[in-house]
Amino acid sequence: MASIDQTELEWLLDILNKYPRESLRKISEREGIEYHRLKRTYDKYYGKYVFVSAVYDIIKLGLKSYVAFLSVPKVELSSKALELLKNPFVAHITPIFGFKNGIQAILHIPVEQEKYIPEMLSKYSNDFEFYEVWSREREEKVKFGKWSYSYEYAILMDILKVDARTPMKELEALIGRKRPTIKFMLNKLIKDGIIVGFYAYAEHLEPVYDRSFIGITTNVDINEFLGRFRDIEIKVGVLRPKGYYLEWFFSSKDDMGSKILEFSPYVEKLAIGYLDMFRDLNNEHLKTRFSRMVRKDGKGYRSILEF
Repeated sequence: MASIDQTELEWLLDILNKYPRESLRKISEREGIEYHRLKRTYDKYYGKYVFVSAVYDIIKLGLKSYVAFLSVPKVELSSKALELLKNPFVAHITPIFGFKNGIQAILHIPVEQEKYIPEMLSKYSNDFEFYEVWSREREEKVKFGKWSYSYEYAILMDILKVDARTPMKELEALIGRKRPTIKFMLNKLIKDGIIVGFYAYAEHLEPVYDRSFIGITTNVDINEFLGRFRDIEIKVGVLRPKGYYLEWFFSSKDDMGSKILEFSPYVEKLAIGYLDMFRDLNNEHLKTRFSRMVRKDGKGYRSILEF
């Protein structure tokens, strides 16, 4: 950790956000950067601290996002976490303590299987609640897509989510297709709007935030709220049919009591999320999620109740 130069690392992040999949040779030519300097920095950080990931439009994949809260006894947290992550339609989990003591789960559910969510969640807890959640307000009617690709596309999407700079030779070995076919598959995902971009990020550093407050509210003035806390990193989700999911991030070194007093008046339900506890489990789950969601014959999604 002592060998990390923050300025150097941020320089690499900026470059890779501009050229997420281009070769180092091409980047050095376009930016006028000395190639060996770029390669030294890249070799020092990439795959250890810096990664590039694909960003997908789940609406075009026929998936709808939900947030669920499940009561789980403390002694069962680890075992329930492993159970939940066997289900690829569970996108991410966080242990929480508050209005529910247990686990928060982000779900990506095929639209034709929404009616099965209560049955699915009841396999993990007899006390749960869930909400349809969107990243922004939408007035227009949303048209959902569907899975219309071969199984190899799901494998490619898993690889690109974990490391969008995976070399072509590795892609050929992992997918079992030649370079021209893989290039065609990648371009098709981009053309179809499934891949909406790539982003570079840093991980495995000392985290700035390892806790979050998670709130559910139906009557907050969202613009006033965000203006009031403009200096704090806050994630906002729009709940259907009404309300907001609010998550604001902080460090366990902060005064938790004062934070609760500061934020609790704005929400009806409040929990504290422990962001570091299941980080490794979530990262491992991510590596094969799409290839576990999709039927091997490519004909749509598996059932959310299979797992």
